[in-house]
Amino acid sequence: MRQVAYVAGVGMTPFGNAIDKTLNELACASIADALKDAGISKGDLNAAYMGNAAASVITGQVCVSGQVALRSMGIGKIPVVNIENACATSATAFQQACTMVTLGVYDVVLVCGYEKLYHEDKNKTFSVFTGAIDVTQTDAIKARLKARNDAIGQPLDMSGAGSSRSIFIDIYATWAREHMHRYGTTQRQLAAVSAKNSLHGSLNPKSQFRSIVTIAEVLSAREIVAPLTLPMCAPIGDGAAAVVVVSDRFAKKIGKKRCIRVNASSLHSGWDVEEGELPMVSSAVSELYEDASLGPQDLNCVELHDASAISEIKYYEYLGLCEAGAGGEYVESGASSLGGRVPVNTSGGLMRKGHPIGATGAAQIVELVMQLRGEAGARQVSGARVALAENGGGYIGTDAAALVLSILTKE
Repeated sequence: MRQVAYVAGVGMTPFGNAIDKTLNELACASIADALKDAGISKGDLNAAYMGNAAASVITGQVCVSGQVALRSMGIGKIPVVNIENACATSATAFQQACTMVTLGVYDVVLVCGYEKLYHEDKNKTFSVFTGAIDVTQTDAIKARLKARNDAIGQPLDMSGAGSSRSIFIDIYATWAREHMHRYGTTQRQLAAVSAKNSLHGSLNPKSQFRSIVTIAEVLSAREIVAPLTLPMCAPIGDGAAAVVVVSDRFAKKIGKKRCIRVNASSLHSGWDVEEGELPMVSSAVSELYEDASLGPQDLNCVELHDASAISEIKYYEYLGLCEAGAGGEYVESGASSLGGRVPVNTSGGLMRKGHPIGATGAAQIVELVMQLRGEAGARQVSGARVALAENGGGYIGTDAAALVLSILTKE
């Protein structure tokens, strides 16, 4: 018989430039807060799933980064699993921890995502993102992106991809151009995503950027790759987020009042989709809703992977918040804003809260737990009871390499 997994505690550092802090310091700060929030001690932990994507490049720490961070705060003996899965790194750690709890293997599991991306040598940072594709197919990927843009009459200059900017910006710009060509989505609607998330981020004390930007300011900002301007793209960042996942029996032991149920959590990988097949995201979302016995109509708030403005618009559609092609109108209508039908990225999202790769997925869970507990302060979604997190990462062929979807509910 499957157990039920609950989130009993969460913790998170501010996101931003923490070049003066070590990776261990960031991880330990979030873990200490999560343990305190759960009301448990280090000795209660049965296992830890530690998510980091870039330490090998940025800090030189390889192989045992999770054990190193935990040992620095006196945690040893327990099984430690180090996870690297692109931008879905700590979301994967969360999904794996929940799976082990539901299978009855563990009662108390720590999840931590921790990352440092700022470095004096920007090329090192760019190389992290460049490595999140099939590096043996870099030229082929660039050629396919160019061909897709040529097909809609919008030539793409990729001379700066991987050197002056992440290659993912060219991928997102291609998505945006194709969406605009097919559905009539406007640059102003892309800017509306950034402006909306800046308002949400201004209410989050842990956000990397706290200022509010208007649609006009987003449109007039420096262009990265048309039609994307700087505020339409997620920044790099440093930071950590931690989550304590417990079984139903342990939740009863400590008191379930502030525990949030993990209704469903799934991990998927992309594949070479054949003609007539549903793409990965569509099939994964359908399976998640079926597993949770819920649908988009039940959602009260969503944290999704807005690595760019077009990413958020496309995921409105994938998640069933609106019809295909209507994502631009959806954000423009205010439906995804605080006070709207289903507020999205109340944390500020990746674009304003920040995007320390390994910490992003766990940080989404932190935000949603706070929302479902009613502890989100000025950005609180009234009456929130059902929340969804979406976190994707990497790029192979024409799709994301990894995708994690989770639904949390307040009982």
